[in-house]
Amino acid sequence: MRKLIALPFPPHMDAAPQSAAEWKDLVDRRAKLAIAALPALKETLKVDVQPAVIGGVKAFIVTPRTIPRANRNRLLVHVHGGGYVFGPGEAALPEAILLAGFGGYKVISADYRMPPDAPYPAAMDDAMAVWKAATKMAKPRNMAIFGTSTGGAMTLAMVLRAKAEKLPLPAAIAPGTPWSDIAKIGDSYATNEWVDNVLVTWDGWLGRAALLYANGHDLKDPQLSPIYGDFHGFPPTILTSGTRDLFLSNTVRTHRKLRRAGVVADLNVYEGQSHGQMAGM
Repeated sequence: MRKLIALPFPPHMDAAPQSAAEWKDLVDRRAKLAIAALPALKETLKVDVQPAVIGGVKAFIVTPRTIPRANRNRLLVHVHGGGYVFGPGEAALPEAILLAGFGGYKVISADYRMPPDAPYPAAMDDAMAVWKAATKMAKPRNMAIFGTSTGGAMTLAMVLRAKAEKLPLPAAIAPGTPWSDIAKIGDSYATNEWVDNVLVTWDGWLGRAALLYANGHDLKDPQLSPIYGDFHGFPPTILTSGTRDLFLSNTVRTHRKLRRAGVVADLNVYEGQSHGQMAGM
């Protein structure tokens, strides 16, 4: 953790792709780095990964080689982070592998479509298709949805949409440092700018990715910024962030709104950590 906290800013922090081809090149370069580390991670944590199509959507099923008895009827659905642009295919898997390995849960990780080819609402449509199909694979009372950053925002938005569509809700959710306000709104966008060594600033690639994904839609649409949705009736929630996280305010605002809606919600803020570092990102 000390090494993570001491890392320099990432080289892509100020990337400004000018075309779909330039976005894809940036995404592919980052994906290759993530994929290269997967074999060792899978072996260390003793999990197997199987590609699948679930609800018509590409996905991966991550299964621990040993599942505790208490978890044998449980199923987690994972939506990955990456600013709605990063983490295609297997590059989305590190967080799912970590939770499957350390927690002993079977995990479905949705490989949802992303910009530049598929802007909003493609990611949400895919995530909801996976959720609907997954509720036929296990009982919703034995299921949870989790994800970090973009995945945290999508976790919240999925519950909003499931409520609206009268679909079964998960028994619990874990939105890690959720991008719950996709616009540059919230104190830590200023106070932790140039302090967070992962996201660094909204005015780099992050804000450009937000606008690319939103594709002209209102940034306060609750499906883009779930902080503006109605949290009444949400399942118990655990939220995580760090003191140096650019999304600390997003996480704290989400926690307060959940509590005001009467939801059981835990907030964990880790000392010295930048964005997503509690998830090994």
